Amino acid sequence: MTPALPPLPLFHAPGYAVRLPDGHGFPMDKYTALPRRLGTDARLLAPEPAPRKWLEAVHCPDYVAAVLEARVPPPIERRIGFPVTPAVAMRTQLVAGGTHAAALHALEHGWCANGAGGSHHALPDTGAGYCVTNDLAIATQALLDEGRVRRVLIVDLDVHQGDGTAVIFAGRADVMTFSMHADRNFPVRKARSHRDVPLPDGTGDEAYLAVLGPELDALLEAHRPDIILYQAGVDVHTEDRLGRLSLTDAGLAARDALVAGRARAAGVPMAVTLGGGYGADIEAIAARHALALRAGWAAWNGAASGG
Repeated sequence: MTPALPPLPLFHAPGYAVRLPDGHGFPMDKYTALPRRLGTDARLLAPEPAPRKWLEAVHCPDYVAAVLEARVPPPIERRIGFPVTPAVAMRTQLVAGGTHAAALHALEHGWCANGAGGSHHALPDTGAGYCVTNDLAIATQALLDEGRVRRVLIVDLDVHQGDGTAVIFAGRADVMTFSMHADRNFPVRKARSHRDVPLPDGTGDEAYLAVLGPELDALLEAHRPDIILYQAGVDVHTEDRLGRLSLTDAGLAARDALVAGRARAAGVPMAVTLGGGYGADIEAIAARHALALRAGWAAWNGAASGG
């Protein structure tokens, strides 16, 4: 990172990483590894758990009760991909609180990140795809209910479509959902975002960025949001275990620099959530998240990223 840049603001809590069954494939330890990877390039901020009423504003109260009381039925736990323990229940509140806090910080200062979040597969009445509740939707609705914003743009660049977010905000004029993802990846049955851009397998840096720039320009012009919530999944990387796209490290950095640069040029604050990133090498995944965050922060500050 350019030495002149201040540390990037990052909400983080020890409770972002919880113990899963031995041998589980979800890379939970990346949430612990990320602050270490960022080192002095990040300024850590502590989130507060989202209150129950915020979860109930976008999820069915019966499902929220089952999550918070750690009694989610086994079929839903299988759909989520791991058991909902009391620690997982607290984690989902902390992460949603962190996304909301990052948005508040961004509204005041321009840019902020949550060191977890982007749980875009959670639907109103169920979790799915390693997502228990939808922090993007929870934070968005809370911001609207508080009167802090009138229009929100959710930019979802995870390799998987943001189906849960799309369903929750379907038909809304105050929330625009945009998902650019691998067409042939999970979920098999796609929802309908306000704007979906499915990409063919193997899409690389040049083609990806050539599509993304004009899409962002059109969305910002048409929607004129008060804030962007950005799902910055790094599972678009060519080495990701669950991805089908082929972005390199340079492409990943260029993607986040592009999003931040367009937001800054439009005068729109942005809050970043981590989203997906999968594989056996936790340090490599954390390094990709750190790379993307540094690139976005540098672009927001008008500097070239040092990677």
